[in-house]
Amino acid sequence: MAGRTSPKKDTSSDYRKNAQRAEIAAETQRLTAYLAPTVASEGLFLEEIEIRLAGAHRTVHVIVDLPETETGGVSLDRIADISRVLSDAMDEDPNDDGRPYSLEVSSPGVSRPLTEPRHWRRNTGRMVTVFPLRGDAVTGRLVETDAEGITLIPELPVKKGMKAKQGEKTHLAFSDIAKGRVEIEFAHLEDEPAGEDADEFESTAEEA
Repeated sequence: MAGRTSPKKDTSSDYRKNAQRAEIAAETQRLTAYLAPTVASEGLFLEEIEIRLAGAHRTVHVIVDLPETETGGVSLDRIADISRVLSDAMDEDPNDDGRPYSLEVSSPGVSRPLTEPRHWRRNTGRMVTVFPLRGDAVTGRLVETDAEGITLIPELPVKKGMKAKQGEKTHLAFSDIAKGRVEIEFAHLEDEPAGEDADEFESTAEEA
């Protein structure tokens, strides 16, 4: 009688990786809940927190954005200000385990994928490309965002050198959209704080 094959067990390396991923996920959730009110008190929105571990050292990358009611990008001055505020908040964190950390703060930049309704609302008026769950991508001017989806005026394909033509307003439901992206236009460059990569400010706070 053939013996049963034993279930594959995690190696020590797999176990450490899984444990580290679980630790990062738990700490990301905890820090998001802890820092979100601080970010909001500065008139910004906490978009995301990313944590990287290297031994006993942590790198905490906080991504902040303007609220939905504001247009443009987060200026370098605001990034510097919120960096100092967040550094103080982390130093005063009552549940911190005392390990040294580096704090990095940035805004998402124009390359961020548009995946949430608030992302679309923040970019009303801009030229965007929409990638639907089915069918071809559509590029056009985002003119409105409602509770169900977005309305845009598509740019119709024309021969090279010809003036762009616009189609009829089209409404796309959020449930039919995989993601989108903002198309950079010279008319909107003043909205960005000196380019996609220049809006990042890093602040390092080492603890004993």
